[in-house]
Amino acid sequence: MNAVEFTAELSGSTTLVIPPEVATQLPRTGTARVIVLTTDASGAAAEWQAASYEQFLADDAPEDAIYDSLR
Repeated sequence: MNAVEFTAELSGSTTLVIPPEVATQLPRTGTARVIVLTTDASGAAAEWQAASYEQFLADDAPEDAIYDSLR
C-alpha cells in the first residue's frame, strides 16, 4: 500500500479537490482508501493534551526540574 498525503481547504462543498500534482502520483485505475483528518474545532484535543502533560509532569523528581524550561 502506498500513501499520498496532501492538505485541502474545506469549503462546505461535498467535493474534495485533489491537487493536480498529487493526482499524477495516483494510479489511473483501481481502488483507493481515503481517510480525512480534520482539526478539532472545539479545542478539546489541545485541552486534553495540556492536561495530560501536566499530569505527566506532576510526579517529576526535583532534579528533573531542568526540563521544565523546554516546554
